[in-house]
Parts: sequence; C-alpha cells; structure tokens
Amino acid sequence: MKAACGTVFKYGDNVDTDVIIPARYLNSSEPKELALHCMEDIDKEFIKEVKPGDIIVAEKNFGCGSSREHAPIAIKAAGVSCVIAETFARIFYRNSINIGLPIVECKEAAAEIQAGDEVEVDFDSGVITDKTTGKTYQGQAFPEFMQKIIDCQGLVNYINQK
Repeated sequence: MKAACGTVFKYGDNVDTDVIIPARYLNSSEPKELALHCMEDIDKEFIKEVKPGDIIVAEKNFGCGSSREHAPIAIKAAGVSCVIAETFARIFYRNSINIGLPIVECKEAAAEIQAGDEVEVDFDSGVITDKTTGKTYQGQAFPEFMQKIIDCQGLVNYINQK
C-alpha cells in the first residue's frame, strides 16, 4: 500500500456529516458534484484551497451524525488522500474503508499537527510524519485485508476483482 503526503486542513471535535457534505446537496450522488460542496459549512475556503493529496486532521468523533456514505465520498472526491483523527464515528470509519478513503486514528497526531503542516502517512506501518516539525507519530496501521480494499479504491471494486 502506498503513502499519502500533503498539506493539512485542521478541524476540531465532532465534525459531523452535515458539515462535511450539507444535506441540501444530497440530491446528487455524483462524487465530483459532492466534492464541490465538501466542508463548505465549516470551512468556506476548503474547496478553493484543497489540492490532490492533501490531508484532513481532526480531533474526536470525526464523521459523527447521519450514516450517509456521501461524506467520505465528498472528501475523497475533493482530493483528500487521508483523514487523521483521534477517533472516528464508527459508521464513518466503515463507510470510508468501503469507498477506499484511508483514515488513521492517532490521538497525539490529531492534537499536535497544525493547519498548513506538510504531513506524510505510511499506510503500511501507520507512521505519520509531520515534515514541518520533524515529529513522528505511531498511528493505527490497517490490517492487510483493509489495505487491499483501499488499494482497490473500495469494497465493491475489491469484491469485483476477486
């Protein structure tokens, strides 16, 4: 499995699916359309500034709220290569893996990494490196079967390749 490297967008606790992708845009399930409105209710500049490979870092309970799969789809379609948080809402965690969005839990990284830092995540080892500060953190590495799902860009593609 590969690594992710990008600039950090930082958020706090309890970022819910309604601010990740507001309900008013759920009339579309097209990833590119959802991406246009990703994070707009919490960060109006996000979609203008995010670049392919960038990383979201948040604190506790990222992705709480409704169980909509649209939230991780919007994040991935916006170009985000990984989300790091202290904890994730369980349904968001599962939906992210199912659509091939890498997510890593790491309390220390979530607390210390700042907006604008350049961060690299090694998905095989779970090591998170803040290239801006030089600090490294040990995140939770993915089990091999989850790495395969993410490598295939999601559960459906993984099953279809079997």
